[in-house]
Order: sequence, then C-alpha cells, then structure tokens
Amino acid sequence: MDLKESVKIALKRYDTGDLFSNLPTMPKASVLIPLFVRGQELHVLMTLRSPQLKSNAGEVCFPGGKSDPEDQDEVDTALREAKEEVGLPPEQVEVVCKLFPIINKRGLLVTPVVAFIEESFEPQPNPDEVSEVFTVPLDFFRQEAAHSAYPVPGIQGPVHSFLYPDPSTGRQQHIWGLTALLAILVATLGLEKKPEFTVGFDLENPLPFFQRSIDHRLSKL
Repeated sequence: MDLKESVKIALKRYDTGDLFSNLPTMPKASVLIPLFVRGQELHVLMTLRSPQLKSNAGEVCFPGGKSDPEDQDEVDTALREAKEEVGLPPEQVEVVCKLFPIINKRGLLVTPVVAFIEESFEPQPNPDEVSEVFTVPLDFFRQEAAHSAYPVPGIQGPVHSFLYPDPSTGRQQHIWGLTALLAILVATLGLEKKPEFTVGFDLENPLPFFQRSIDHRLSKL
C-alpha cells in the first residue's frame, strides 16, 4: 500500500461525520488541511495571513474561515474558503475526513477538514487575505527540536509553537496555537507515530479532551 492510501485509512478512523454539525448557538468555522505527497514524504500547505486583516493578521494558518449561510456543511465552508484564499478549485480536492472541532480563541467552533491535493497545485493567493503560501513536511510537527509549549490561562492544555525554516525563501515561519495543534494532530493520527514531546491529551483517544472543551463552552451559553 502506498503512503497516501495508508494515511487516508488512518485518518478516516477519526472521521466525526455529522456528530458536531448541529450544535446549537455556536458560531462555526472550518479550515482545510491540504496534504500532498512529494518524494515519498507527506507535506502540508499553509498560509501566512495578510497583515492588513482585522483578526489573526500576519499569523500562519490553514486556509479557512467562518461559515456562510449558503454553505451546505463544514466541508463546503473549507472548500469555499480555500478557493477564495489560495485559488484551490474544489474539484481538485479529495476530502478524507472531518476531525473533531476545536474552539479557537475567539469562541468559534473550528472544524478541521483533512484532504489531499495534487503536488502540482500552484497557489494563487488572494492578496487581501494571504501574503504567502508555503509547505511543510508533515513529520516536522512530531519533532521536538523546533517545538516549544507553554500554558495560557483559560486555555485547556498547553499552547504549542514551532519555528520552521522555510528552505524555499530562507525565512522562519512561526506556527503556533490552533494551527500548530491541528498540524500535530494530523501528523500523529495520519502517520501513526507519536510526537517526541508531550501534547497534553491522550493521543490514543483524543476525542474526550476536545469534547470536554465544547461541553464547557456550551454550559456557559
């Protein structure tokens, strides 16, 4: 079995389907986590948000954003946003699964949609939203050398941070917070290898950790 197929099988074990699709009153968003194979190694595409944006300006993120009323579901949101931000045609995306949603620092319920794209895809970033597009070997997010973590009051579990030296530009990309956590999750679940550092929750059964966070948020609404 080739790498792509084995990763798809591994990730589909954690597909949440519509389990969290009908949660009441919570504002929702989705991100697309675009994977591709290059030289027998898995890579992931990321964006650097425009410095002129009102929220998360200048931060590394996955393509994504808030749900629109016309979106049919979380996958629709992720695909629409990816097309708007980096010019990724939805028909060139092979969706693998929806992972358990995570509440971000602004109180949005963010659903990660994991998918495969072609290595040949050439991003066309929308300058109003994205200042740069780059890729990272997925296994990087299991390695301790570039990783750090620290506690933040009011946030369940540690906040993870990575410094990635992008060989194509020579610049260091700071990947942290929710984006870093999602990258760790996909790397761990997809590659079926534990990180070299402590993540702050049970990697064998991560769903209860994120479910508690959602339940806590709902109890305050």
